[in-house]
Amino acid sequence: MLQFFIDTLLRTTDLALIALGLSMLYGLVKFPNVAHVQYAMCGAFLAYAGHSAGAPLAAALALASALTGLITLALQRLVFKRLLQGGPAIAMIGSLAIAMLLVAGVQGIAGSFPRMFSLPSMDPVVIGAARITPVQLGFCATTMALLLSFVGLLFRTRAGRAMRALASNPMLAEACGLDAQRITYAVTFISGAVAGLGGAMLALSTGAHINLGYDLLLPVFAAAILGGLGNPVGAVAGALLIALTETIVTHLDFGPLVGQELRFLPVAYIGAASFLILLLTLLFKPHGLFGAEVRRV
Repeated sequence: MLQFFIDTLLRTTDLALIALGLSMLYGLVKFPNVAHVQYAMCGAFLAYAGHSAGAPLAAALALASALTGLITLALQRLVFKRLLQGGPAIAMIGSLAIAMLLVAGVQGIAGSFPRMFSLPSMDPVVIGAARITPVQLGFCATTMALLLSFVGLLFRTRAGRAMRALASNPMLAEACGLDAQRITYAVTFISGAVAGLGGAMLALSTGAHINLGYDLLLPVFAAAILGGLGNPVGAVAGALLIALTETIVTHLDFGPLVGQELRFLPVAYIGAASFLILLLTLLFKPHGLFGAEVRRV
């Protein structure tokens, strides 16, 4: 049972930072940026490049995060700002094109072969009957620290109050003197940096590969929609629920039902679980489980 909770926690950390960034940015720009998961893929390759060039791992992760934030900011200023003049649907279609261009660009530079980080071999940490690698433990600790810092920023600082005001009522916020463009650019950079860091830390276990973004697309969007698009804290809760469902699917033993000792669903059914949750959410709670909080914020 302890291993089940650890697996759920690990899957939550895979999704939480990227879903948080996606939902945070949606609250201001009001369109679902399909390219957001590819920022995570870019962060993974940038971290790999930095570490391969001799940078310490922490520095490589920080540099990849910052560079991904700058890429996100540049795309927002040069591309999405213009696309949004045509409406959210145009911007969303444009983000799909940007996502494909990012994948093509990275594939052209780095190739399609997965890039594994050269990390020293370390014994797993044993907690009761469960095991977790030091890299995974560091990933969880970093994610938790970032999430707590973000909650503090959002609810305990003037900057966070300005972000919530702009997301809730942009016209009133601007009338009150808030610099909407400056806040949007700051949030854009942070969301990209967080996505890049999330992708880079995920790549420490899986390697940097061009399908990393596509693998995250469905569960990250399902988490963000489940939590209520535009509600970053709800997106983290959505990531936890998606991770819990996926872990149940992969751990559920159907053996007694079919007369066998052990029988588990194939790993490929993880995606089906995310699809099912997404469909049920859109059918019964189209504004997400925490939609009321979105409107309140």
